[in-house]
Amino acid sequence: MSSTTKQAFVEVCAVEDLWMGEMESFEVASHEVLILNVDGELQAFDGICPHQSVSLVEGRFDGKVLTCRAHEWSFDACTGEGINPKAECLRRFALRIEGGKVFVSTDPSEEQGETA
Repeated sequence: MSSTTKQAFVEVCAVEDLWMGEMESFEVASHEVLILNVDGELQAFDGICPHQSVSLVEGRFDGKVLTCRAHEWSFDACTGEGINPKAECLRRFALRIEGGKVFVSTDPSEEQGETA
């Protein structure tokens, strides 16, 4: 994203809506965005598995690893990096918290692991 382009953010929920170890998906500007609460730290990723377009919110989240229900592809919940297979990675969405509300960028980050 160009440094001259201002990123747009939309409110998706309250911080208190996602307890530690929970996840929820939200529609953000035609993207399904999955928000995970990893030890009190919120992470936002593409909510669709890159393998066969299955919604990741239907999978399992053990607080550290996100696993797709369809074919057991798994991802590190802090980074979005693939665990199985290692070559895959979830796109990250920047998020910010203001006044107890969670705001997510309308566009995924251009680089893996980039946050606002």
